Amino acid sequence: MKIAYIAPENTVGSLTLWKKAHEQRGNQCDYFTLYPARNRFDNGFCLNLPLVSTNDWYLRTRHWYYRKFRGGAGDYQEKSGCPPVWTPSNRWERWYFQGRDRLWSRIVEPFIEAHGLRDYDIYHFEWGLEFYRDGRFAREMDRRGKGIACTYHGQDLRTRGVIPEIDAVSRLNLTSELDLLPKHPSLTYLFLPVDTDYLQPRLEVGDPIRICHSPTNRYYKGSEDIIPACEAVAREIPGVEFVLVENQPYDTVLEIKRSCDILVDQVHNRGGWGYGMNSVEALALGLVCVTELVPEYENFLQDHPFVNVTADTLYERLLKLVKDRSRLQELKSASRAWVENVHGLNAVARQLYTYYEKLGWNG
Repeated sequence: MKIAYIAPENTVGSLTLWKKAHEQRGNQCDYFTLYPARNRFDNGFCLNLPLVSTNDWYLRTRHWYYRKFRGGAGDYQEKSGCPPVWTPSNRWERWYFQGRDRLWSRIVEPFIEAHGLRDYDIYHFEWGLEFYRDGRFAREMDRRGKGIACTYHGQDLRTRGVIPEIDAVSRLNLTSELDLLPKHPSLTYLFLPVDTDYLQPRLEVGDPIRICHSPTNRYYKGSEDIIPACEAVAREIPGVEFVLVENQPYDTVLEIKRSCDILVDQVHNRGGWGYGMNSVEALALGLVCVTELVPEYENFLQDHPFVNVTADTLYERLLKLVKDRSRLQELKSASRAWVENVHGLNAVARQLYTYYEKLGWNG
């Protein structure tokens, strides 16, 4: 089979993992991105399209615009509906996307021809998006009898909503975020994959014990509560350090994480429940992951190595952890073992291929 992933960007490097997983099964897999990844992951075949970016100025401008037309929460304003549906806020926004599609078509159509993009068997549309906001490429591939899947990662469904033309032709809708399942009538859960062969752990407890926090978005992670709590523990307990990891190249972030013992991921569940790739990679590296898990996630995961906290309990739970090196050692080993079994690339790929088989996507 030939499998194509089309994504705005290779946000956390997962497209590279999926390419590896499919090729290990003897299939061809390529991924195509609209613009370069902010975190410098491999962009695959990148179009470098205009009028979209991960630059701070672009994100601030978009947030200002949505505050005006969605309300005070702006780009963070969640939509209702099952599923929530994207519609232009006004005629000016409609004209903007129509004009952008016309502009992009001058780049996209030659790109499609050059890369034989109509010749794949299965198309994965990350974030529920393809090249065009009107879904013309997805609809064409559906008419050609191709398999179409969408993967939703969080804000794409919470604050934007599905693109109706794309949602109508998608036969497999995936998410790795448990709280999204009630937001779409046909979402299927799939654990985030991680390459445990590449992420080699450091299982011994360090001296000093190092606590890290690595937010890509401070608001979503609840950093305003996490950072003071971590700094307080590091001040009060000898032999404890706090490391804030931001705006660093991916390989640098991994090396810093590997030198640490505890990752504090998130509180408040503003950007989704529980944990994401930040925690998954940390677990693979042998860190103890401290995060807020709602009861639904606790029940879903059952036996897991996370240390569950809230903003109010974070400081006390961290104190207890750093004062008990033997318990910290047990949790570090349990973290690595759990992520291999649950999030390992081969285990997650097997599950994806069972979904393929149910749909008759067997090549």
